[in-house]
Formats: sequence, structure tokens, C-alpha cells
Amino acid sequence: MPGRLAAARRRRRGTVRPIRYLGDPVLRTPTDAVTSFDKELERLVEDLFASMYEAEGVGLAANQIGVGLSLFVYDCHDASDEWHVGHVVNPTLVSTDGETIADPEGCLSLPGLNYDTPRFFEAAVEGFDLHGEPLRIGGDGYFARCLQHESAHLHGQVYTDTLGGEVRREALRDIRAADWSH
Repeated sequence: MPGRLAAARRRRRGTVRPIRYLGDPVLRTPTDAVTSFDKELERLVEDLFASMYEAEGVGLAANQIGVGLSLFVYDCHDASDEWHVGHVVNPTLVSTDGETIADPEGCLSLPGLNYDTPRFFEAAVEGFDLHGEPLRIGGDGYFARCLQHESAHLHGQVYTDTLGGEVRREALRDIRAADWSH
């Protein structure tokens, strides 16, 4: 798992910050655009990686550690089992395509809960790197799911918002009963 090799290096440089759980207002508040591409932003990216790896996640948005800025990191595989590791500042989900697939999905901000969640098989985001240079990141399979999931966080949404019917009712019951939701 090449992506996980980078984890050891990043974990040593960043500071692990607590993950915010559903119920914390920061998760329901749309994030602000990053305007300063500086050392502070670099530290935030390293802290996001350290926090994500500590929690054994594959993606983490800044608001999930209580920072209301538009930024996320990722370390996950695509449909061809190729690993993608990186970050996107001020991302915009610019395209989704392919079949909609309902696969199990979870979230570090809703620990212990997983539900079949519909996502497009392909997705792409545009944004910036740490130096303010434009970038476009796209992928398929699980990586596309990750891009869609993290982009939604930055708009104050969580994956259970996309659920419907009995699955949504089950998720809401489970959230109310969860230890972290009290």
C-alpha cells in the first residue's frame, strides 16, 4: 500500500487533532475559502494527515478537526487499486459520471456507523495545491467516493444526508443511540 508508506513520514510531522463528531456545529457550517497559502496552511495539511492516519481514515476535511476552511486530504485507492495521496485547497466538485453505486460508506465524524451510500463511479474536483497552483484531481471507484464525500463535508453535509427510505431511518436511529452523540 504505497499511500500508507507516506503515512509514517506525515504522522511524525503533523499534530493529531481531535475529530469532531456529528452534532458539532462546525460540521454543518459551510467552510470559508482559504486565502493565505502560507506555512500555517502547510501545518494544517500535515495536521490533517496526522489526524486522518491516527483515526485510520482515508480522507479528512478541515472542518472535521474544527477548522472552518475549505480543504481536505486523502489517501485511498481507485477501482484499479492504484493509490492516491494528496490534498485539495478550495475544492469544487466539477464532475460526476458513470453508474451510481450504493456501497458501504462510513465517516470519522460518525464513528462505528456504515451504510450503503449511493455515489457516482467517477468524480473530479478542481482546486489548488499548497502554493496556490491550480489542480484537477479525478478518479473512479473508492477514490471517486472519497472525493464526493470530502467535498460534501466542506458544504456542511455528511454522508447520511444522501440516504433515503428505511436506510435513512435506520441511520438516524443509530446516530441518536451512538455514544458520541450525547
